[in-house]
Amino acid sequence: MSTATSGEPARSAVGAGGPRSTRDRILDAATELFYTQGIRAISADKIIERAGITKVTFYRHFRTKDALVVAYLERQAAWERGALDGLRTSAGDEAEALRLFFAAIGAESCKPGFRGCAFINAAAEYADPDGPVRQTVAEHRAWYRATFAELLGGMGVTSTAEAADELMMLRDGAMVSGYLDEPSRVGAALERAATAIVDAGRGARTAG
Repeated sequence: MSTATSGEPARSAVGAGGPRSTRDRILDAATELFYTQGIRAISADKIIERAGITKVTFYRHFRTKDALVVAYLERQAAWERGALDGLRTSAGDEAEALRLFFAAIGAESCKPGFRGCAFINAAAEYADPDGPVRQTVAEHRAWYRATFAELLGGMGVTSTAEAADELMMLRDGAMVSGYLDEPSRVGAALERAATAIVDAGRGARTAG
């Protein structure tokens, strides 16, 4: 399963076969450095050196570092959305897609180099909720909630918006736990908690 499902950058895309455009090379360098060392800690000069380009070339593609951060997050969002859409296509039903999604989070949190969710990490470094970086994070999180709600609705869960918020909190917690705590325990705990939310949502409809 691609790391894109979990929020960790999809490293397989970095340095993939075939000629890379200059923009992609810049983003490849930024993805690796931002995720492993933090966004604020990485200067444009470090990215320029890693990508093997000139300052003129860098600023031709990205006028500011924040513009690069937004592009980095947008590319990561596209990876994650593609991965989850792929699960929904291949799974037999919504319940299986959700199970596979959370299983992937558990698996990725055990991999060497895992440092949590790229979006949570970015939000922690950018305090302004109205800035372009935080807006990009918010848009992707809104997509997650809408997708969770759609999956839950297909599983017969009522109050899908509330249940989707709970699943989002589980995902966030798993990202942090996988980095700070014992990663091998994340998958099982996540599956138990997600199952409880789904069962409670279905039970509410039956009781009604």
